[in-house]
Formats: sequence, structure tokens, C-alpha cells
Amino acid sequence: MPIFEFKCSTCQEVFELLLMNDKDKVELICPKCNSEELERVMSATHYAMGAAGGGMKSQTRTCPSGSCTTYEVPGPAS
Repeated sequence: MPIFEFKCSTCQEVFELLLMNDKDKVELICPKCNSEELERVMSATHYAMGAAGGGMKSQTRTCPSGSCTTYEVPGPAS
């Protein structure tokens, strides 16, 4: 389920749209001013790996294909 971010060229409002699949038909209008002049913007991301990951735990074990690692990331489970 990708989340896309758009910026309104009229009022500069930045908003997100969640699309459940690529066949979804959505109305691309600004929720603030109802303009249809939008541009897609690159979403900012933030993540950390390793010991500085803020409580992230990993478990490595032997699997049929070699070794497998499972990561537990803090936060609510989805």
C-alpha cells in the first residue's frame, strides 16, 4: 500500500494519498483549495540500523539457505 505525497501548485499545501492497489481511481485535487494543479514530491524517510537503532533487536539463526536474521523494530506491530 504505497503512500504518495503531492504538493499543490496553487496554495503550496502538501498532502498524502494512500493507494490500496494500482487500479484505484482517485480524484487528484488539493484538500485545501480544490486545485487540480499538483506535483508529486519525494517523501522523506527516516530509519536507523544497528546498535544506534534505538532498541532494535536482531536474532540470527541457521536456515536451510544459510543464515537468516530477524529484526524486531520498536513501535506498534502492524
